[in-house]
Amino acid sequence: MADSTPSANPAAPTRSDRPVYVIGGGPGGLAAAYALRAQGVRAVVLEKSEHVGASWRRHYDRLRLHTTRRLSGLPGLAMPRSFGRWVSRDNVVRYLEKYVEYHELEIVTGVEVSRVEPLSDGSGWLLHATGGRELTGSAVVVATGYNHTPYVPEWPGRDTYKGELVHAGEYRNPAPYVGRDVLVVGVGNTGAEIAVDLIEGGASRVRLSVRTTPHIVRRTTAGWAAQYTAVLVRRLPVGLVDRMAGPVAKLSVPDLAAKGLPRPDTGLYSRVKEGSIPVQDVGLIDAVRKGRVEVVAAVDGFEDGKVVLANGDRIGPDAVIAATGYRRALEDIVGHLGVLDERGLPVVHGARTPDNAPGLFFSGFTNPISGMFREMALDAGKIARVIARDAQQRHPSRITR
Repeated sequence: MADSTPSANPAAPTRSDRPVYVIGGGPGGLAAAYALRAQGVRAVVLEKSEHVGASWRRHYDRLRLHTTRRLSGLPGLAMPRSFGRWVSRDNVVRYLEKYVEYHELEIVTGVEVSRVEPLSDGSGWLLHATGGRELTGSAVVVATGYNHTPYVPEWPGRDTYKGELVHAGEYRNPAPYVGRDVLVVGVGNTGAEIAVDLIEGGASRVRLSVRTTPHIVRRTTAGWAAQYTAVLVRRLPVGLVDRMAGPVAKLSVPDLAAKGLPRPDTGLYSRVKEGSIPVQDVGLIDAVRKGRVEVVAAVDGFEDGKVVLANGDRIGPDAVIAATGYRRALEDIVGHLGVLDERGLPVVHGARTPDNAPGLFFSGFTNPISGMFREMALDAGKIARVIARDAQQRHPSRITR
């Protein structure tokens, strides 16, 4: 028999007795839980690790939010001014912990959901979880995170390569790489920042492997944060933003073509719509311009203890750090429901639910230029209002405001 909560065992809970289950105790899940509570709906957060904010706890030491503190707070609790404009990883974790405490959110840790499926009578959802648990909820919000499962390409020779090869998710700080030759693969925000961290932290040589030249933007210009512009232009036509961004880039970012980073040949916002956000400069421009970080071709594979590059070069770094991204890993949980696209992303997100899966919501699976924390906060309120409205229509006496 299915339980309505991890500890309870009612004989036959009605839909109105069932909580909304929020899968994932990161910022998106916590924001959704608070927004639901604010609407008078009980929400239970299921977090597979022992603490909320698990992914943030694993990030590298240097990391700071690339969005401003003022536009990164979750609903119901602003980030403290003492955190500064660009909030550090540790302070993000502190904020999430405080958020749970301040709002008295209902969190169950150490519970991993492996599969979600609709109840046979259509009255809610059945969640299969750790230890054989079967939990029934009136609705489900999936917020397991954009950066869920580390991804390393299946490069030829990767499995037989004897050198040091780690994913960027294992990188913490440059201490283990002092005096060493390091190749960073991938020039997203993570790869760019790790490369700078390494060279500033004492690595003897840092090379950055680039397959597709990124758009690079200054984090701030004369005190104006790039995020402010992103918020203003987000609803404008893609072509218009592309045309606006070109001249701005030429004024603010030097031509690094001679150093291996030519200007991109596709528009900034076009790239965003394809899932690639700009790299915010935290030192990469100067490091490349001065030759401290060397740009090399994309990695094609590994052979005879060497890294083989797309231009035919073979190099022998002491360590390779693959900043090659993450996968959402939603297939096992909801892949059988027909709610994912060819990239493994939800076909809808925010307040919309799939036509074939009403009551199933997704938060945090887009990567907007306006800031993920900001968009998750907005989505949380929209999701909560839809769920509360549905609950109110079904059981008017059960919802308290």
